[in-house]
Amino acid sequence: MSNIKPAKLTETNSVAATNGRQHKSQTKPSSIAIQGFEGSFHQVAARHFFGKDVEVICCNTFKEVIKTASGKKLSDGGMMAIENSIAGSILPNYNLLQKSKLKITGEVYLHIRQNLMVNPGVTLEDIKEVHSHPMALQQCLEFLDKYNWKLVETEDTALSAKHLHQHKSKHIAAIASELAAQLFELDIIGPNIHTQSNNYTRFLVLQHEDLAEVIENANKASVNFHTDHSRGSLAKVLTQIADGGINLSKLQSFPIPGSDFRYSFHADMEFDSLDQFYSVIRDIKKTTEDLKIYGVYKKGEHFS
Repeated sequence: MSNIKPAKLTETNSVAATNGRQHKSQTKPSSIAIQGFEGSFHQVAARHFFGKDVEVICCNTFKEVIKTASGKKLSDGGMMAIENSIAGSILPNYNLLQKSKLKITGEVYLHIRQNLMVNPGVTLEDIKEVHSHPMALQQCLEFLDKYNWKLVETEDTALSAKHLHQHKSKHIAAIASELAAQLFELDIIGPNIHTQSNNYTRFLVLQHEDLAEVIENANKASVNFHTDHSRGSLAKVLTQIADGGINLSKLQSFPIPGSDFRYSFHADMEFDSLDQFYSVIRDIKKTTEDLKIYGVYKKGEHFS
């Protein structure tokens, strides 16, 4: 079973990402803050981006992820889910990002595959209960409805797998990732039991702004802006983005605290060159009241 624990860090042990991957010359794997436990989908995403030897610092909440990732002596950064292809945007995480001093340095699109796992030797006929996070149970109802099992909601998919391993139960199964089954020595007797096959979660790689390095071949950026809310001001900004040849892959509105129904906008932009991106930024700065660049990075790969 994997023995993953935080490393003692220095400011020189920073995430060196080139083309969206860890720099090959880095002698030690980065320590990355994630939400959840060992075996969670956050850890799966971190392994895809940084490699299987990446060390993870497990946090109970996304707020704790941001706090840990913001501490240069606590970690080298963080990995945080930001949206799901079925459930949509995780709005509280956008607010956490906005209030932080973290930069986006990469992203991962992870195919969420839910698996039914048991202790070695247990069969489908032995199962009486299935434990997992409510969302995971919901994603697998078409499969679970075939059986007369009690469904027990837990706080985390990977934690369900860990408890199953610890208690050596012969009548309980868990739903979690393939990585969780590997870490906790469980047998997968129901692979890919999720109902929706096209279920992806997008994860952001975050790093303190003082440590973030320039990403070579960057072709995507995330920005936040708000206009003076005069008639047509938002349409003008969107036109400038389109005229600049940039693909607006996401536009999310957020109410501005303390205002009367005024909104800021999070925009994900895809482009061919940095010159193209910064040219458009100069244009829309003339139209917006405030603009913040969260990160300029390389568009993420899709992983199964």
